[in-house]
Amino acid sequence: MALEEPRQQTARPQCPAGHTSDHQVGAELGYWLLDLAVPYLHTSTHFLSQFTLVPGFSFSTESHLPLLVQGGQLPISSPLSSLDFGAQLFRDTTLGCIPRAAFNPSFSLLRIRIVNFILHNTVTPDLEKLHDLIKKNVFEAAFPLHEKEEVREFLKEKWARWRDIFCQQPIEKIRCYFGEKVALYFAWLGWYTYLLGFAAAVGLVVFVAGITVFNSSQVSKEICEANDTIMCPLCDQKCPFWLLADTCTYARVTHMIDNEGTVVFAMFMAIWATVFLELWKRQRAQVVTNWKLYGWDEDEEELAMELINNLQHEPRRYRHSYMRSTIVLLLVLLMIVVLIGIAHALVIYRVVATALFTQSDSEFFREQANLVAVMTGAVLHYITIVVMTKINRRVALFLCDLEKPRTFSQRENNFTIKIFIFQFLTNFSSLIYIAFFLGRINGHPGNYVRIAGKWRLEECHPSGCITDLFIQMAIIMMLKQTISNVVEYLVPWLAHKMRKRQKRPKEKHLVLGEEEEAEDPCKKQWLSNYQLNEVNIFSLFDEFLEMVIQYSFTTIFVAAFPLAPLLAFFNNLFEIRLDAIKMMRLRRRMVPRKANDIGIWVQVLEAIGILAVIGNGLVIAITSDFIPVQVYKYTYSPCMKENNTAVDCLTGYINHSLSVFHIEHFEPDTNLGIETIDLVKNGTTLCRYRDYRNDEDYSYTVQFWHVFAARLAFLILFEHVALCVKLIAAWYVPDVPLSVKNHLLDEKHNNLRKELSMMEYSTEV
Repeated sequence: MALEEPRQQTARPQCPAGHTSDHQVGAELGYWLLDLAVPYLHTSTHFLSQFTLVPGFSFSTESHLPLLVQGGQLPISSPLSSLDFGAQLFRDTTLGCIPRAAFNPSFSLLRIRIVNFILHNTVTPDLEKLHDLIKKNVFEAAFPLHEKEEVREFLKEKWARWRDIFCQQPIEKIRCYFGEKVALYFAWLGWYTYLLGFAAAVGLVVFVAGITVFNSSQVSKEICEANDTIMCPLCDQKCPFWLLADTCTYARVTHMIDNEGTVVFAMFMAIWATVFLELWKRQRAQVVTNWKLYGWDEDEEELAMELINNLQHEPRRYRHSYMRSTIVLLLVLLMIVVLIGIAHALVIYRVVATALFTQSDSEFFREQANLVAVMTGAVLHYITIVVMTKINRRVALFLCDLEKPRTFSQRENNFTIKIFIFQFLTNFSSLIYIAFFLGRINGHPGNYVRIAGKWRLEECHPSGCITDLFIQMAIIMMLKQTISNVVEYLVPWLAHKMRKRQKRPKEKHLVLGEEEEAEDPCKKQWLSNYQLNEVNIFSLFDEFLEMVIQYSFTTIFVAAFPLAPLLAFFNNLFEIRLDAIKMMRLRRRMVPRKANDIGIWVQVLEAIGILAVIGNGLVIAITSDFIPVQVYKYTYSPCMKENNTAVDCLTGYINHSLSVFHIEHFEPDTNLGIETIDLVKNGTTLCRYRDYRNDEDYSYTVQFWHVFAARLAFLILFEHVALCVKLIAAWYVPDVPLSVKNHLLDEKHNNLRKELSMMEYSTEV
């Protein structure tokens, strides 16, 4: 409908010193609402669509909006702009002056929370809420304003700038402007980054130590000197035999990663994860105690909001439906099956790509077929992560709606668990395959396991599969920390620039003249806030999820990628300022929310800590060559047989770890190619492959069972020792500092003393 010309605004009164008009009533409202003993009445007043400027709200039809009325003390008409929301509604009533209360940032945050709650929970006569009206384009948006106040200017100049990347964060001021929930996120992220610096330093030392043995490893030397060791073809069609010495560089890189230092670093990271969480719990206890929020109850606050909105409100009762829970569980399992299917598709891509590259006309692709397949598979995995992140979010939200949680906090917790499970499988399914299945389920020459009876599964390099895992993790982490961060900054920046350049609709020009807009600084501020990018209740959740997934990469498979903590450390230095810039300069202001912890994320981080112990134990026991090398060194090496200390104990390990295959036993449909046929004519009858099998019936040898038993024993020992150390560390470092415990004890003591004094006084009276 066309909008009419605006009506004449009522002039604002000039109030005496120490007073304010109701256009500035926000601070006073916060002051009054602090005392919840005073009842608040919630009413509804009719507004017509042709009322003035609406930068935060955009009216297109008649609507009903709530007003707060408080026992005759608060003026009957109160523009919502005074409550920090981007809309101003005018009525033809005389504006009065009321006493001004002293400004307190917590009052401002409180009033924003209350007004936001009322706006989103008020029901129109048509039983519609604000989000329903926004869907119908009755309103465009509802958001609190970025105010030109001292705290905001300080945060813009001293926090939300790249030049402050190494400076400490002003957590208290972040809390005063964005609320406790955002402040706790940045406090946690800063603490995580600080302790990550120690893990990054240790990981760098381990990696540098691995570089020092780049040329000195006996196993690498044997591979580089194996000029007469002929290996079996990597595919079935026209793939040649190849010399083990051709993979000299690959073997050196493998043993640069796979060494004794890796085992020590994996144990260190298991302890680090526990110490980090315990120290964060102590840090959090100190912070929330200073904020007087240690015993704060989120459910109680939500009930208080409901009562402020409606004194007749009845709380939603706890309910549980086994039918609904069963449906949700089945749908979650179905989604997990889909994600596992996507992982299988990535495996199929690697298998098919390897087969195609080995038959390529390019000599480079033929020689480096496995490496190229691994790298392109990692890039494809990253693209899958980007796409599935959006799908996972929609599925998790749908499942949460299906569950019908009682409160917002319960809905947030349910959503967190589901999206983390989906994202974890999306990010780690391919890594799990490479770490624990690659080269172990592929069969052997003459009896390969095949996909669709055609393409055979991949094999590990004779020096192990850990380099494949290293490459996969390095590519995914670097892509996530470069491309994703660039997109995370550029997309909102470009969107903000485009919104600023877009011309406003003609209706708004009719509602507000250009001259009036240029003259009124308040309306300029509203418009500039409206042009910022939208935020929603999950904006902060996205930042948490990104960091928790990174934490998973940093801890779970760190035995294969010691540089993960270092990459995460540098990423987080930029991430803190990137998030600050987005919140202060590119996005609308979030609705401040109270919190005394990071919520269910603590339990998620604890679960990741346990998975890190299991994952690193499995990587060392199964993926790494650490156990087979140790078994050979202490069981089959020359040092054990001849007691000769002059010989390196790992001499002969490569020959010991390779099995023999007779060429005549190849499957009938195997096409060996012209070069291979020439080798056979020249008397070559054998080729080697990585496994512990007999050369007659290809059954497992005794060495295989020795290695298998050693792997299992190490896994059990490593995980039990690591878990015991974690439990001891958790016990040794208390969650709550003694100063906080004593402070809470004094508070309880003083409160009881006051109650007893009041009881004695009432008895005497």
